[in-house]
Amino acid sequence: MDDRHLTEHQLSSKELFQGEFLHAFRDTVRLPDHTSAVREYVRHPGAVMIVPLLSDAQGQMQVVLERQFRYPVAQVMIEFPAGKLDPGEASQSCAQRELLEETGYRADQWALAGRLHPLVSYSTEFIDIWFARGLTAGERQLDVGEFLEVFTASPAQLLEWCRDGQVTDGKTLTAALWLQNVLCGSWALTWQGVVEADIAR
Repeated sequence: MDDRHLTEHQLSSKELFQGEFLHAFRDTVRLPDHTSAVREYVRHPGAVMIVPLLSDAQGQMQVVLERQFRYPVAQVMIEFPAGKLDPGEASQSCAQRELLEETGYRADQWALAGRLHPLVSYSTEFIDIWFARGLTAGERQLDVGEFLEVFTASPAQLLEWCRDGQVTDGKTLTAALWLQNVLCGSWALTWQGVVEADIAR
């Protein structure tokens, strides 16, 4: 498709703020009608989210979830495990590392489902969605200052929480949609093994 009638072009860029996590800019852009406008946004290195699949004692599928207090919205959120990419880190290596660090689980099979852009109006962030199965429990390796609760739920429970407003995290809502379509057979996954990476940092 020809997108030239929609595309904006950078004319100038000014750094506004660089913290430990956030890196904000204000750009002047040329619009398709040749007028100009200002765009403020945050540069982000990208992230991953993992949908870990687990069987309970009765052989029923469960998903591994987390409860974590999120300061900007001042509430505990239900989320899938996730985390940002380190410099030069491959997406699957990051997914393996984050799953181990946050939940203690290792997975022997992985499938890249897709990518989402959660904040397109003001951030460059993308999140790669990984599914993981063949889980083995182990010791968590939480970062300093990281506090979260790991638990399991059935896909049906998760979808009910999404419907009822108990799950409002955007990436988890997207993953729930993906999970629902995978389980009903509408969307296929291509599974692969573990990539060689040092995930026991």
